[in-house]
Amino acid sequence: MTYYVTKGSLASMDGLDSSGAGSSGIALWGALAFLFGAPLGLVGNIARVPGIGGLFFRLLIPLVAFYETSERLEMESRGPSQVVLGTWTTVRFTAVAVAVALVGHTVWAWWRSRRIRSTGVGVG
Repeated sequence: MTYYVTKGSLASMDGLDSSGAGSSGIALWGALAFLFGAPLGLVGNIARVPGIGGLFFRLLIPLVAFYETSERLEMESRGPSQVVLGTWTTVRFTAVAVAVALVGHTVWAWWRSRRIRSTGVGVG
């Protein structure tokens, strides 16, 4: 919300672009934040569930980052800026690396806990 208020204020000055920062844009994003804030908070809380139970919800962030940057990369690939293309490509590779790390960590933790339970180590 602060982003759009600031952008709207700066856009009112001469020469600055106000794309999407009008009062209707602020109202729309404010309403969406109000509507989706609690459900997304719940999803974030579920993502904290250890093991496979929360894995899908932990993978949502890298998945969204990969999807959004893929869309932006497709749109901006027509432009001349190699810096922009390099940035979006780096974000995509990072999102995939994070997703692989999350899956790997979850599998490792599951395997480790299963091994500990089967050997009886730590059972007192």
